This record gives sequence, structure tokens and C-alpha cells, in this order.
Amino acid sequence: MHPKVFCIGFHKTGTMSLGRALHALGYRVTGPNGTEDPHIAANVHAMAFDLVPRFDAFRDNPWPILYRELDDRYPGSKFVLSVRSSESWITSQIRHFGTAETPMRRWIYGAGCPKGNEEIYVRRYEAHNAAVLAYFEQRPNDLLVMDITAGEGWAKLCAFLDRRVPAIPFPHANRADTREQRALRAAP
Repeated sequence: MHPKVFCIGFHKTGTMSLGRALHALGYRVTGPNGTEDPHIAANVHAMAFDLVPRFDAFRDNPWPILYRELDDRYPGSKFVLSVRSSESWITSQIRHFGTAETPMRRWIYGAGCPKGNEEIYVRRYEAHNAAVLAYFEQRPNDLLVMDITAGEGWAKLCAFLDRRVPAIPFPHANRADTREQRALRAAP
């Protein structure tokens, strides 16, 4: 029996790719969960603790927000913090979500959409990553930090989970590296 795997990186850090990779490794994966629940703040714990027994791996929201409670309630679990640079993360947030609001994002950031709230989002993203690193500082075997957008994949993930590397390419979902986006990154 393998431990539960909680992917606690914020959305737009390769969470879909990570979910597909875990599925390919034989995990039953869920997430995102509860994104449209208007009462997510009140319902999140009951929803999460109902889902955990039914799945092996958890990605996207609300899992990053619950890592302390999950660690306490499910000892021996593994945690994966997917990251990317703050600049590319907020760019992806705006491109993907723009001004569309959800109760989940309102709960996490205090603002339902990233466009026009860039500083709030980046501050929350960076604070989350710093808090996770501090929390697991003395437990390096329980936390894996991965930058999927920089090409990290099977070797790092499988070593952490003590799984064999499958003979398939690491999945890359939502890859949006168009000429226009490369030009924006290259602009002064």
C-alpha cells in the first residue's frame, strides 16, 4: 500500500500534468474539487475528508490550502509542491482565468479573479510556497518540490514515490507556449 499523495502547488503550476502522471503510475486521482461551491470556506473540510478515503492522489484546489490538516490527519502521506516562477505563474493565471471569478479563488486570494489583482495573487502564491517549505523543512522525505514547467518529471517524481519510471513521456497538459507568449517574454 502506497501513501496518499497530496499535490499542494497552486493551480497553474503543472497540477494537471502532475495528476495525469500520478494516474499513469496507478493512483486514483481527484481534483480540482469544490471550485464552484459558494460556501467552500465552510464546506471544504467535510468535502476533503469525505474524498480522501476514496482516492490515492489529490491535485489542484482545495488541496494546497489544507496541507497542514492533511498531514496531521493522514500521517505518512507524501506532498508534492509544484512551482514555477511568480512571473510566469501570474501570466498563466491571467491568460487562463482573466476576470472570471470563482468562490474558490475568492476564498484563497480574497479576490475572485487574477486580472486586476495581480499583486494580491502573487503575494499569496509566494507566501504559500514559503510556508510549505518552512513547514516541511525538517522533513525532506515528505515533500518534493517540482518545477514541471522547467522540464522536471518522471525521474524526480518516481524517485520520491519509490516507483519505477514508466516507458511513456511525462504528460504535459495545458502547455501554452505560443509564439505570442514567447515574444511577450522576450520583450524589454
